[in-house]
Amino acid sequence: MKNITLAGTSAPNVVLGLMRIQDKTDDEVRELIAAARDAGIDFFDHADVYGSDLHGCERRFAEAMRFTPAQRDEITLQTKCGIVREGPYFDFSYEHIISSVEGSLRALDTDRIDILLLHRPDALVEPDEVARAFDELEASGKVRAFGVSNHTPRQIDLLKSAVTQPLVANQLQLSITHSPIVVQGLASNMQGVDQSVVLDGGGIVDYCRLHDITVQTWSPFQSGFFSGVFLGSPDYPELNAVIDRLAASYGVPAIAIATAWITRHPANMQVVLGTTSPERVAGAALGSDIPLTRAEWYELARAAGHRVP
Repeated sequence: MKNITLAGTSAPNVVLGLMRIQDKTDDEVRELIAAARDAGIDFFDHADVYGSDLHGCERRFAEAMRFTPAQRDEITLQTKCGIVREGPYFDFSYEHIISSVEGSLRALDTDRIDILLLHRPDALVEPDEVARAFDELEASGKVRAFGVSNHTPRQIDLLKSAVTQPLVANQLQLSITHSPIVVQGLASNMQGVDQSVVLDGGGIVDYCRLHDITVQTWSPFQSGFFSGVFLGSPDYPELNAVIDRLAASYGVPAIAIATAWITRHPANMQVVLGTTSPERVAGAALGSDIPLTRAEWYELARAAGHRVP
């Protein structure tokens, strides 16, 4: 497992997201976590809204694992706040951030959150309120580091106008087939190509690299926005032919090549796995440090339908 530097410490470049464990038994959760740990993954991603009830997956994780203090010190716990499913839908107010973190601490049965992300942008955000919450959470030791999710360069700049802590991560959707944040620059001067469209300043990956923000990629195997996986899909015959050939060449399952396409990028991104299959976790983790060549990386992009001049 290849490690990167995140929030001043070493972290794996493949992490496990736990948004689908609410209905898993204790044994199933433990088997999943054991597979992750065996693969070198000691970084676990949560959110307060994951599960059928508020903090449901966080609670299920803690109930199943029952970490000792020493075991807790061996892992990184990241969670997110800001989405309110029942309304008002997005809330970055001081009160909501503090309340959410307190709920996550109780649910996870821990005394601190290693990384807290703001979960999708709040159009009504007031940076001073976010800064007040972050300052209080940092001073109390309840949160060690902070970041965002699904934020654009300008939205991050707005937060940074008040927030004094480094924003260490930005969780963004990225897969071989859903990759506008990576491939937009390949066609930036090409007229009439949708891939060339720039929104809100564009260049979020370059922005994150310039500001030491780790890009964490969610839905790394989805063909689009929750539209099904591309691996083995008849909708992507050319792409899967390339993936299968490279998988055979490197001696790994196809899912590892999908991981490697992301981890090969010099931005040192993290791949956030959303599967609850121990086998898929183990297979995906094998892509952590596969050294895809430039030719292989671009071949995969072209096979996915991206304009590669």
